[in-house]
Amino acid sequence: MTTGFIMALLAGAFAGGFINGLAGFGTALLSLGFWLQIMPPPQAVAIVVVMSVVSGLQGLWITRREIRDRPGRLARFLAPGLIGLPLGVSLLSVISAPVLKLVIAGFMITYGGFFTMRRSLPRFERPTPLIDVGIGFTGGVLGGAASLSGALPTMWCAMRPWPKGETRAVLQPYNVGILGMAVALFALQGLYDRETLLLIAMALPTTIIGAQLGIRLFHHLNDTQFRRLLIGVMFASGVALALRELM
Repeated sequence: MTTGFIMALLAGAFAGGFINGLAGFGTALLSLGFWLQIMPPPQAVAIVVVMSVVSGLQGLWITRREIRDRPGRLARFLAPGLIGLPLGVSLLSVISAPVLKLVIAGFMITYGGFFTMRRSLPRFERPTPLIDVGIGFTGGVLGGAASLSGALPTMWCAMRPWPKGETRAVLQPYNVGILGMAVALFALQGLYDRETLLLIAMALPTTIIGAQLGIRLFHHLNDTQFRRLLIGVMFASGVALALRELM
């Protein structure tokens, strides 16, 4: 294990933890950019979902009040998502994951670019319980099929004029729940061997520190700035995903 390897491992851990602490998601966006250069994709993904869950658990504490006050809203996203995740995994045998990722990446780039250019943000105010259920379920399917569970819920929540705490109270536990199930599925597949567990132990402290710094910055954002952050991260995620699949 070279010095360069360790530096890339820790840089990815810190970057992924920081963006998760700041936005409530996005660990894979930054971490995989480092880790896919130094380890096989299955190992990198197996590690990044653990780091995502650890970072997300820290973020849950700062939105505990919003989660407690609106449990029904979260349930409309999370319960269908957990149902959709195994379905997405089963679809891997009949669909092309790279093509699906490119399609979603194109959608994320279009969405992020369009709303980044607009001076005013959308305000979808009326209750939409059926759409929420559909978004949560589809996100779970995409999570199982292409590791993109957070894309649709994030885009949808960024269109709602909710306070930043309420938005995060949906996205953070949604991602923790979906990715927590993914960790269990990966464990059953035997992806967490001794080497992978060692790398997780090395990356974990740096991820925790990065997440704490991101959470501190989150507290300084107002509601509009947080919504614009979500849209910007969507655009960056789409670009990064497209480049990763095309290269």
